[in-house]
Amino acid sequence: MAIKRLLTEFGMGSSLRRCDYTEAAKRAVKDALWHNSINIAELFGKEKTAMLIDVEIGVQEPESVNRALVEEIFPYGKVKVKVVHGGLDVPRPVGNPTVIANAAISVSLDLGIST
Repeated sequence: MAIKRLLTEFGMGSSLRRCDYTEAAKRAVKDALWHNSINIAELFGKEKTAMLIDVEIGVQEPESVNRALVEEIFPYGKVKVKVVHGGLDVPRPVGNPTVIANAAISVSLDLGIST
């Protein structure tokens, strides 16, 4: 098997008042995806379902992100979501902090070639 990473996209999302880490993570993923139409699989004669999609999300409370809800955003491909410590919690004068999540999405394919 010759898995090759073909592209990486980045995004940022927030939860302004609800301190919802999952929502901030989902918005970060959508921000990365909505910048492009990822049709890399077709360029290599592969089905979209063959895409290997690795998602890394950084938030201040990684355990608060529901990875399954983030995975549901992707209509095809084999998705793996990893959540790590990162992002920002920005204090507000009153109430919950604003949660900022960062996302990196890498897309790979098995091209069946070796380097």
